[in-house]
Amino acid sequence: MPVQWLPGTTSTGNAYVCKDVLIDAGVLPMAVEPYREDIRTIILTHCHYDHTAHVLEIAQMCEAEIAIHRSDAAALHDDMQSVALLFGERAPHANPHRLLNDGERIGPLTVIHTPGHTPGSICLYREERGVLFSGDTVFTEGSFGRYDLPGGNLRELKRSMEILAELPVEALYPGHGFPALHGGRKHIVAARRLLQGTLS
Repeated sequence: MPVQWLPGTTSTGNAYVCKDVLIDAGVLPMAVEPYREDIRTIILTHCHYDHTAHVLEIAQMCEAEIAIHRSDAAALHDDMQSVALLFGERAPHANPHRLLNDGERIGPLTVIHTPGHTPGSICLYREERGVLFSGDTVFTEGSFGRYDLPGGNLRELKRSMEILAELPVEALYPGHGFPALHGGRKHIVAARRLLQGTLS
């Protein structure tokens, strides 16, 4: 099954369906409904509201488990850490079924812990295809996630980008904006170069 891109809006992040996994849950449940029979796990790339807003409804609709890195799990109950208040909303108060660690595998996807945007930000890497789901760690066109929100850390983001820049990435699926289906690594290298010039 090819990756299905569920585009976000100005106030929600992208979501992706990869086999039986939904990556992020900021989109409306109606966008996910065509895949409800396929999805078994919802992986949240980080705790921010624009990526988690509808996780409870989608999990119930799909009868799916919720997974997030252990360092971001508590923020699902925290209006400040989840930045829900910036959207005039409350945190989703979701209780994840699975707490993720660096190097863990879910189906064909490997968890890469990439703190900096949030303490528990992750990317998901499908090695045999050179596919990276990057959340808000790195975007196409050489841009990267904010580090000035609660839990953000520029030094950690720089370290995370160094890790990602070593991967042979062909397709880059970011948390916002358009995916890059070819030459994904060059977008990461450009973001690393830009970050290197940013003061700590």
